[in-house]
Amino acid sequence: MLPLGQHDEYRCGVTPQTKAQWRQITLAARDAVSEHTRNTETAALITHIRSVIVDGAIVCAYVPTRTEPGSTDLLDAVAEIAQRVLLPITGEPGPLSWVEYSGADGLLPAKYGIREPVGPVLPPETLSDVECMLVPALAVDLRGTRLGRGAGFYDRTLGSVGPQTRLVAIVRDSELVETLPADDHDIPMGWALTPRGGLTQLKGD
Repeated sequence: MLPLGQHDEYRCGVTPQTKAQWRQITLAARDAVSEHTRNTETAALITHIRSVIVDGAIVCAYVPTRTEPGSTDLLDAVAEIAQRVLLPITGEPGPLSWVEYSGADGLLPAKYGIREPVGPVLPPETLSDVECMLVPALAVDLRGTRLGRGAGFYDRTLGSVGPQTRLVAIVRDSELVETLPADDHDIPMGWALTPRGGLTQLKGD
């Protein structure tokens, strides 16, 4: 594990200080990841998934974009273990609503270059019953501070989870860093899942 600014993939010449700088550096690095590496990462994440999810759990997940670690193969691996897998759908700014995942063939193109499931829409309050939530992130630090893309959808959503919900950010190994800038409204992740490191418990403040 290395801070982004010290990793070979990140040769920006400056140490990032703000969330905007971290986003710029991380997104540029993700664009440079090869398809072979992404496939290798997905296979590695699948080997770790049983350390994250218990049989019969209700899980919230997401459809990884082309540059994010994971793929629909990872979603299928989650679905083999979980009782239900819920995926977010885009809407007006606010807490996310959810639709149950029924397989990659049921995903359609949506906003922001992502794919979404089609089916009955479940309200944000559904999260109170979820046992594990896999959360997209550009990076996460050892305290659990998550760096998102800045749209705020998850910031508005994570407050609806129950106390039993395990919050797991999925990132590349180089994106699990020592310290990120944090805001007062940030809800910390309890865990990080990376291809090489597997499941890592985060310390909190």
